[in-house]
Amino acid sequence: MSSRWERISQLGLFGKIFIVMVISTIAVAAMTSWVTVHMSQRLFMNTFSITNSKIIQQIKRNFEGFNYAMVTVSGEVMQSRAIKGFLTNGDGGSIANAKAYYDMNEQMKRIQSGLDLNEVGIAVFGVNGRSYYNDRSYWTGTAKALSSKALERSTWNEPARLSYHLLREDKGNRKQAGDWLIVGSKALMTPTTKEIYGTLYLTIRESDFKQFYANFTSTGNDVLILDPSGLVLSSNRVDMIGQSSKDILRSAEKMLEQKQSYSSIRAQDRNVIMIADRLPNFDFYVVNLIDKKMALDQMLPVKQILLIGTGIVSVSLFILFLISRRLTLSLRMLVRKMSSVTKRNFHNYITVAGSYETKQLATAFNYMLDELNEYIRQLVDTQREQRNAELAALQRQINPHFLYNTLASVNILVGRGDKEKATETIHALISLIQHTISGVAETITVEEELVNLKHYVYINHIRYGSGIRVEYFIAPDCYKAKLPKLILQPFIENAFFHAFKDRSTGLIYVMIEKSGETLFCEVVDNGKGMNLEPGEELISSSKLFTGIGIRNVHDRIHLLYGSNYGLDVESRPGEGTKVRIRLPWQTEN
Repeated sequence: MSSRWERISQLGLFGKIFIVMVISTIAVAAMTSWVTVHMSQRLFMNTFSITNSKIIQQIKRNFEGFNYAMVTVSGEVMQSRAIKGFLTNGDGGSIANAKAYYDMNEQMKRIQSGLDLNEVGIAVFGVNGRSYYNDRSYWTGTAKALSSKALERSTWNEPARLSYHLLREDKGNRKQAGDWLIVGSKALMTPTTKEIYGTLYLTIRESDFKQFYANFTSTGNDVLILDPSGLVLSSNRVDMIGQSSKDILRSAEKMLEQKQSYSSIRAQDRNVIMIADRLPNFDFYVVNLIDKKMALDQMLPVKQILLIGTGIVSVSLFILFLISRRLTLSLRMLVRKMSSVTKRNFHNYITVAGSYETKQLATAFNYMLDELNEYIRQLVDTQREQRNAELAALQRQINPHFLYNTLASVNILVGRGDKEKATETIHALISLIQHTISGVAETITVEEELVNLKHYVYINHIRYGSGIRVEYFIAPDCYKAKLPKLILQPFIENAFFHAFKDRSTGLIYVMIEKSGETLFCEVVDNGKGMNLEPGEELISSSKLFTGIGIRNVHDRIHLLYGSNYGLDVESRPGEGTKVRIRLPWQTEN
């Protein structure tokens, strides 16, 4: 928090005014919107509870009418002697059985037609094992599958009551679930003896059952029919049918117990407004859930309010911006120019214009840039001279080391009296010296460096014999690449006089290739190698470099190109040594 206030305190006068205006405008708009929404929500809740309570009562009346028709059907079935005889009599022969079925069927048709329950399927099962369906499309399973359900047991436990249950018809295919059915069951018994002689099942598809409340549902406005265990028997939300919603049931029971007109709860990961009532004839609960956010969005045009508020704030800020911009144009330009100095832009001079104060600041700033540029120029020249002196010192360290070994080889040739080879060796030596004594920062091509290497190898072959062979593998696109003079010679020298100190034969590879914007040079030998101690640096190891030439190569690369470039050394006893040099990719113009 303190750092935030520090940043604000560092703003200019107009910046602070701008922030105050933004905060004030947003605060007023937010408070006005909050009060409007809060009052509208309270008004909506009161109106909503009254309206939807009437809707719940209408749904209850629809269900009560349906239940009355179902009770009437069950009463007429129990009063029919033909139906009772069909369900209780034994096998009396084919003619008697056919007559009993015909009489019972006619009774069923009369009962159903008189009550206009075409969408309800009627099935009866007798204690004698007989059964009847008025329409097999309502139950495609077997009579045994329907009668063996738990609903038959609960029906016989309360034989005087018409109870309702939820079933899912088994289609006989595991990959295809059946339809949801609402089944009303009633035990058929003799009024006087209370003897149960069968069971009546009144089945209605859940899709037909929801006609009693479907007209009162919409997107975000859901109706659920729950049994006393919290099971969803019917709903316009098909995905919830057959699911347990005990939390919703407990909320509905609590609301009815406390005699609340509505309740706000959290259900299905959303905030909803709940209105509930009980259907005593069904022993069901009817619950109406309305998405609170969706209802409020439809009632209150929040987006429009936000757009209007945003528009007002934007126009106000735009006007304020234009005014402050006009007043502070020259000052802001001066600040922008001065800020660029921190980005190492020391030539961004300011046009002297604006008010008197701004002109004075601009003149002082330009004078400061002149003094700063002069100081930087002198500093760069001093550093360049120091760097060239360091490079010259390093080269003077390399040259005597190289000349000593080369002149020793020439001395051997002269002593042998081999004039032809002596002459060639002297020519090779002259060529090497010419390249060595030239400018310290001068670079040559890979092709020229290879000529120098071959001269050096030739001199060593004259002195020690040709048992140590040198092979060159150069990528075609690398011959014109630039690299510092004598950058590879110290490694060839080290291989001749260290790697093969105890051997007269061996092989040295020189490989040069390009990777991205980097030139890689490798010198590999199959000499005796070495085993460095843990923590010992390869570059400075006295085991690898008997002289100071190779160390100086590493220092030269750092001085010329920076710490991102240099050399790496790998060595193992009995396997040899590999030196890998990293240089920036440069070619001839």
